[in-house]
Amino acid sequence: MLRNKKRFLGNEKGFTLIEIIAVLVILGILAAIAIPKYLSMADEARIKAAQGAIAEIKGRLSSAQGKYMMNSGGVAPNSPELYTYATTANGYGTPTNLANLGDDFNVAVTSGTPIPITVTKVQGVDVNVAGNFSAAGD
Repeated sequence: MLRNKKRFLGNEKGFTLIEIIAVLVILGILAAIAIPKYLSMADEARIKAAQGAIAEIKGRLSSAQGKYMMNSGGVAPNSPELYTYATTANGYGTPTNLANLGDDFNVAVTSGTPIPITVTKVQGVDVNVAGNFSAAGD
């Protein structure tokens, strides 16, 4: 039995050093391509998340605009009126509440025509994504 085993293992050659180095080089090339691609995908995901946060604020402003119009007999507000309405007791109470999307986002909403919306951080990482909302009365 030992002879059969020795004869069987004696036929095995294994990998040569050149083959192992070739595999390591190929893995290194794949890693050099994949890691930057992954990092850029993470950055793109943060930008898309920031754009989603801006869309959420626009939805809140649109909702406040509808409420304003219902309470004012269909008269559309301009952007400064809408901002004031949305950040008082009629809307979200304060500018902080209007822009509060949780701990993952740092969002700023300020008065202007149109109303500027800026996201500066997503999950603690700096981004700079901006949008705006034009009120129906502008």
